[in-house]
Amino acid sequence: MSWPKDVGILAVDFAFPSQYVDQEELELYDMTQNVKGVQPGKYTKGLCQNKMAFTTDREDVQALCLTVVSSLMEKYNISYSDIGHLEVGTETLVDKSKSVKTTLMMLFKDSGNHNVEGIDTTNACYGGTAALFNAINWIESSSWDGRYALVVAADIAVYDKGNKDNASARPTGGAGAVAMLIGPYAPLVIERGLRGNHFDHAYDFYKPDFHSEYPHFDSKLTIECYLKALDNCYQLYVQKASKQTGKPIHECGLNALDAVVFHAPFGKLVQKGFARLTLHEYINAPKEVKNDFEGFSQFQNLALEDTYFNPSLEKFLVSYSNKLFIKKTLPSLFMSNQIGNMYTASVYAGLVAFLTQPGLKAADFADKRIGMYSYGSGYAASFYSIKFNTSSNLQFILDNLADVRPRLDQRRKVDPKKFNEILDEKEETCHLAPFVPRGSVEDLYPGSWYLSSVDANFRRDYDQKSKLIK
Repeated sequence: MSWPKDVGILAVDFAFPSQYVDQEELELYDMTQNVKGVQPGKYTKGLCQNKMAFTTDREDVQALCLTVVSSLMEKYNISYSDIGHLEVGTETLVDKSKSVKTTLMMLFKDSGNHNVEGIDTTNACYGGTAALFNAINWIESSSWDGRYALVVAADIAVYDKGNKDNASARPTGGAGAVAMLIGPYAPLVIERGLRGNHFDHAYDFYKPDFHSEYPHFDSKLTIECYLKALDNCYQLYVQKASKQTGKPIHECGLNALDAVVFHAPFGKLVQKGFARLTLHEYINAPKEVKNDFEGFSQFQNLALEDTYFNPSLEKFLVSYSNKLFIKKTLPSLFMSNQIGNMYTASVYAGLVAFLTQPGLKAADFADKRIGMYSYGSGYAASFYSIKFNTSSNLQFILDNLADVRPRLDQRRKVDPKKFNEILDEKEETCHLAPFVPRGSVEDLYPGSWYLSSVDANFRRDYDQKSKLIK
């Protein structure tokens, strides 16, 4: 058997809501509402967040998926008949039985193509990565019929607002959808055999209440699980890379990665995660070079399980790794900083941020390799890598993503009071039937799909806003 060559990402597109709330303004507003624990800098410096996108009742997760898929197919001039596998990763459920993927099949109607494998994949923020791996596995299997696979990662992250007794998790919300076309001879090659995985059981974040959009969560436990999974995934990755390349293990981590993109619930956690990678670089270093890691010897007797909430170690690692973090990871946090947490789409929005750095051309990515860390609560995680193939048409991807950052600047800012009113109204109406959404269609981006109505039997209808700007 010969493997399809250079299987990976052939096309990417990114959709997000057309309105946002400013985190500094939300912070000040929550202080006036006496929300527990809020103080100046809590959301901005504390979480490293700037703006947060949110949806009205016009854009549910299916509308976001319809928007990003139709946009990708049009931008890249792909025929729907050329898609043989379609999978959606999401935890934002609108139905406990009918998948988002089947709703997306409405886009395939005119092509007559109903022979499309795949379904939804759900496990918190990890579903998009599971969908990506499934798509790659389909192409590299006997099931592949030569057509493309299409992967969609999309979510709307919403949290209850706090009060005088409870801190608010609402500033860690957001919304977005990323679509990726998968096939051989790709500009962004998913490196075969280089996946470090960690799956375990924990109630760090979960959604057991089907009557509410809001999750139950344990913030401290989530941080521990996120970092513990990173430890295990990263070590497995470098071990596999060492075996595959024949290089020493200490040469297969940060030294071999030009960038590292993380799942980003909020920026501060990503900085802590990157800092831990330098701890593993020290652990993996041979004895003769450990002295090159200045300051690490004071922590050499600590067991990993004793490091997750060690403030002295954390402060040291963040300081030690700061210059490397700014170089290798900070550029990928731009979308997270401007949009917020997108659950399954988060890590792939980070990839979009990395690709759309101002002034970069395809040649700037030549021979680069980036690490990707995906985490979903409950919990599931993977660390894998992408190698850039600039001999393929990478510039075409960059050109088609050129509208992303300008669209961010075109968004409408909503004041915190109105923002909370919109979310409260969504909470009250999200399970109503029949229901006609009240949000403005005019405020949506041109070409956006939106929820037009829900009938008495909970059947949802969607329309598309004209692409023409009046």
